[in-house]
Amino acid sequence: MTIDLYYFPLSPPVRAVILLAKALGIHLNLKVIDVTKGEQHDPEFVKISPQHTIPTIDDHGFILSESRAIMAYLVNKYAKNDSLYPKDPKEKGIVDERIYFDISKLWMGIFNTYIPVIFGMTDEVSEESIAGIERAFEILNTFLEGNDFVAGDHLTIADFSIAISTHFAEMVGFDIARYDNVAEWYERCKETLEKYGFEEVNTPALVLGEWYRANLKEE
Repeated sequence: MTIDLYYFPLSPPVRAVILLAKALGIHLNLKVIDVTKGEQHDPEFVKISPQHTIPTIDDHGFILSESRAIMAYLVNKYAKNDSLYPKDPKEKGIVDERIYFDISKLWMGIFNTYIPVIFGMTDEVSEESIAGIERAFEILNTFLEGNDFVAGDHLTIADFSIAISTHFAEMVGFDIARYDNVAEWYERCKETLEKYGFEEVNTPALVLGEWYRANLKEE
């Protein structure tokens, strides 16, 4: 099976989808949308993705954007079982809660804090925004109390998403070691995801950390 993926290799949500596709054995036909050049606003792409966001997939005419929705769809359609995104209402509810937490609290806080510096829109981060990220990691630390993974005792799409968010935070210098459960889970998660190329997929994005440090105002 081959699915078109409109992507930019540095994008964290894109990398979560790529990792999951590897886990599911899905071949992706990669089509670069260079957001640094504004290609997401090109009329041809906007016809495909009205929100002009990446990642966007085209699965033989079925168009879908938003990485977490894409991951749920891929598991529902192509996985051999439902372990990565359970069908049981309670188990699924927990996974959904975790991925909604990621997009609304963890990743959104990280995005709003660091992306403006990375792309030169500002040269500083506020204490308030950092405090918001700290609160999100405190919540994640609580979620992980007594759990090997973020939604229970086994890997789910929530781990793919939140591991990428955590990788990004660590890359720009946020200290996750303060959160014991998070730090232990992250090492466990990286080891588990390495079979799908976690390091290979994430290495190109390390340049974002370099851009962040280059643009950050010296104190």
